[in-house]
Amino acid sequence: MKKNLLKSIALLALISGFNNVNGQAPTLGTAATFALFSSNGAVTNTGSSQVTGNVGSNNGAGTGFGNVNGTMHDMDGTSAKAFADLGVAYKDLDGRIATNNPAPLLGNGQTLFPGVHFIGQAATLNLKLTLDAKGDPNAVFIFKIQGAFASNASAKVILANGAKACNVFWKIEGMVSLASGTTFRGTIIANNAAVSLLSGDTLEGRAFSTTGAVSISNSLVYTPIGCGSPYLTGPTAPDMGSTNCYGLFSANGAVSNSGETHVMGDVGSNKGPVTGFNPLFVSGKIRSTPDNSTQQCSTDLFKAYNYLNVLAPDIELLYPAQFGNNLVLTPHTYLLKGATSLTNKVYLNAEGNANAIFVFKLAGALTTSTYANVILMNNAQSKNVFWVVEGAVTINNYSTFRGTIICNNGALGAINTGVVLDGKAFTTTGGITSTAMTTIMAPVCLPTGITSNETENSLKTVSLAPNPFSNSVTVSYNSLSLLNNGTITIYNVAGEEMMRTSLSNQATIIETSSLPDGIYVYKISSDGQTVQTGRIVSQQ
Repeated sequence: MKKNLLKSIALLALISGFNNVNGQAPTLGTAATFALFSSNGAVTNTGSSQVTGNVGSNNGAGTGFGNVNGTMHDMDGTSAKAFADLGVAYKDLDGRIATNNPAPLLGNGQTLFPGVHFIGQAATLNLKLTLDAKGDPNAVFIFKIQGAFASNASAKVILANGAKACNVFWKIEGMVSLASGTTFRGTIIANNAAVSLLSGDTLEGRAFSTTGAVSISNSLVYTPIGCGSPYLTGPTAPDMGSTNCYGLFSANGAVSNSGETHVMGDVGSNKGPVTGFNPLFVSGKIRSTPDNSTQQCSTDLFKAYNYLNVLAPDIELLYPAQFGNNLVLTPHTYLLKGATSLTNKVYLNAEGNANAIFVFKLAGALTTSTYANVILMNNAQSKNVFWVVEGAVTINNYSTFRGTIICNNGALGAINTGVVLDGKAFTTTGGITSTAMTTIMAPVCLPTGITSNETENSLKTVSLAPNPFSNSVTVSYNSLSLLNNGTITIYNVAGEEMMRTSLSNQATIIETSSLPDGIYVYKISSDGQTVQTGRIVSQQ
């Protein structure tokens, strides 16, 4: 009996060991940085595909790709490491013990749960397949298919209840063919066979082949986030200093306008005339002659430019003349070595990080098509986007452009009719010419004595709610020790005082119905000393 008990314990331990291994994702190593990779074969694209992640082959060439949000690696040190790491991952998956044996026709509304799903022949995906993690964000799904794998048109893999694409793996012993319009999730490893994605396919994952070609056509492929991969934040943003007060500014050049142009913030030049702007349509000041403000702005502009100029790029977009065309980019410092033409749309995807920074360094002029559009996704913010252009800039009619433009030794020669600039436009040396356009980024121009560090201070000692507000806002002290001769002063974006009220209670309600819609800066003082500053928004 004792002998049987020991056997049972050993069997349970063995089963437990299998379960622990099966419940872990394989390690992809360097291969994890690739969206498309072949250990031995060509990697090709036709049409206008969008790829986020590295692309390459350890024994072949990547061809037909336009701008890739990653790096091309063909037969170099990185591809050699990816080749080795992919081999290790394949062997790991190949050795996993099956926990489920679904039929070879996957989908049709089917739901599968975490585990190792083994199909001993070729398989097909039809309609919808749901992978349900049952609330476990670390749940792993492994598919071992002993033959070719194909999807029917518009088939979908759906993730539910915490399932993540980075924890889904498809080990296929044959060719992989995804029909047009397929939405697929997970890392595909085709052993000794090719992988093919067609028009309209979306792959949140990776497409790998141990020996065989990897080809895509008018497809969207992006490496999944999470599962230990770093969340992208981009570089550190420059300190823009007093340039935050301005919508349009030249350190050395004329700033001129024709037509009805609306500008948020100041307009000025430190060395050149400022003409054609209607004060009724400028929220700040029109600084037609140099003054202390323009001198400080010029100094701060060069500091910001010098910082961005030496910032090391981590991705080079190889085809500046083809910039846009629905390209999706993530937080990085990008280099474009030549004159750049923005056509159609470019998407900036912050991946949920509202503080993510995007920097574009252009070694040549920038021109947009008409109706070009810079689109922000997943919490990306225009204040965190910077364009450094070594040449002239032309933003053509009815385009929507987002971010801060710093044009070095070149003119912002035309911000044309109908353009919406969700940002600011600066030149170090060169004029700015606008025509019936609009800037919509509110300046963060603080009154004298208030610093940007104070404004962004996250250690709040006083809270204001609601924010945005309408008829009233409640000011609440978190510490009674600061409630000594307390006052709140509210300024508009031009730095003009709009309201000053005493704070005599731990919670004070302030009537704010007289404040028009817009962004305001507040300053909380105690005994004449600044306690806290910040921004509040009126929505009447």
